Amino acid sequence: QVRLRESGGGSVQVGGSLRLSCEASGFPYNRGCMGWFRQAPGKEREAVAAIGSADTSGYADSVKGRFTISKDNAKNTLYLLMNSLKPEDTSIYYCAAVATGVYCDAPTLNKYEYAHWGQGTQVTVSS
Repeated sequence: QVRLRESGGGSVQVGGSLRLSCEASGFPYNRGCMGWFRQAPGKEREAVAAIGSADTSGYADSVKGRFTISKDNAKNTLYLLMNSLKPEDTSIYYCAAVATGVYCDAPTLNKYEYAHWGQGTQVTVSS
């Protein structure tokens, strides 16, 4: 059974930093596209960042230069380091996986390609 569990969310002031973690289990973690998405109240879920099997990565324009996605295959954990946080970054952040056991050479930011999702972790940025 595929399981994704996020942690690390919280409240931070504008300009601050947070690091989100996503522990994965139930599939060969070192293969497959992984990503972070977010959803604010009343808005659609949107892509934040994605990473492929060879650590190639992609980012939404709104977070480029501020957020960094990474993964530790030995720990089966995906990370999202968020710097220079803004009020508009306030959302529930979700970890997601495209498929299990399929090599990912081009990380995708298309949410419809992701089959597995975590429960989410709240990030609140206040001024």
